[in-house]
Amino acid sequence: MEIVYSEGHRSHDPQTFIHRGRLVQSPERPERADMLLSSAINAGHEALEASQTDASILTRVHTARYLDFLENGINEWLALPHAGPEIVPNTHPNRFASHYASHIVARSGFHQADTACPVGRGTWAAARSSVDVALNVGDLIARGQHRAYGLCRPPGHHACTEMAWGFCYLNNVAILAESLRMNGAGRVAILDIDIHHGNGTQQIFYERPDVLTVSVHADPDGFPVFFSGYADEIGSGAGEGFNVNLPLKHGSDDGAFVDAIATGMHRIGEFGPDVLLVALGLDAYRGDPLSVLDVTTDGFRKAAKVIGNFDAPIAMLQEGGYPCPELGDNLVAFLGAIHD
Repeated sequence: MEIVYSEGHRSHDPQTFIHRGRLVQSPERPERADMLLSSAINAGHEALEASQTDASILTRVHTARYLDFLENGINEWLALPHAGPEIVPNTHPNRFASHYASHIVARSGFHQADTACPVGRGTWAAARSSVDVALNVGDLIARGQHRAYGLCRPPGHHACTEMAWGFCYLNNVAILAESLRMNGAGRVAILDIDIHHGNGTQQIFYERPDVLTVSVHADPDGFPVFFSGYADEIGSGAGEGFNVNLPLKHGSDDGAFVDAIATGMHRIGEFGPDVLLVALGLDAYRGDPLSVLDVTTDGFRKAAKVIGNFDAPIAMLQEGGYPCPELGDNLVAFLGAIHD
């Protein structure tokens, strides 16, 4: 299988991650992409470095003021007296904002949902390169590839219209879906199998009937992202019925994971998309540092076989999956089974 990657991800090396009040090493660091890429190449997949793409598509998914914050906010931040090297919010407007304030500290709180998405000097370039990977995968699909994979880093599925969240800045899978729609795809489906709910993707398409969003994830009651991902979130307005959440009990094993994916694929089959996009999280693995599920490497293989029965083209973009000895094995198992 052809896989797309970019060395541009290296410019984003976050130094700030606050977990339960402690400053610890971020699990979303460059080494995870190295582990995934080397494993895929060693398994015989062909690696293609992404070419630069047109940035205009970004404004179809994200607001201009958010994009400006990501690209240029770091310069204002570093000009502050005693500023740290990364934009990390210390104030959030939550539900009570009456104005969009101009100060960089206020804008950081408005545009960054948590402390897991610090913005450094290289964050914008890395996020743009991750979008390049996604759109290059879309080009492969448009040229007739039936299956293609993009090693997107940083990931994207938590990024909302104008908010970074949970390691994510630009919503790669949403941007690819929008690009495909603009270029002739009548309907696009997104299946997210990351252990964390794809809240940003849900928010972006929640009122639209042309992009079906399905997310299989750990029960958010007691697990990030906490505030969305419940089964009663089904879309609204024209999008009612086109958002499906399939939360799993913590501790769920391969059987429950694969069964939920099969349920999601049934709904996708009813929808009848021209292209299926898979937001490929590998953090449901039992040994992943962020996991609360009990999915094995074979579970990813079985999940891929269920997804791979879909006849239309499938584009896979990397979401979560964090440094552990089996990270690359899980990717190889998934790609091998879906490519069979």
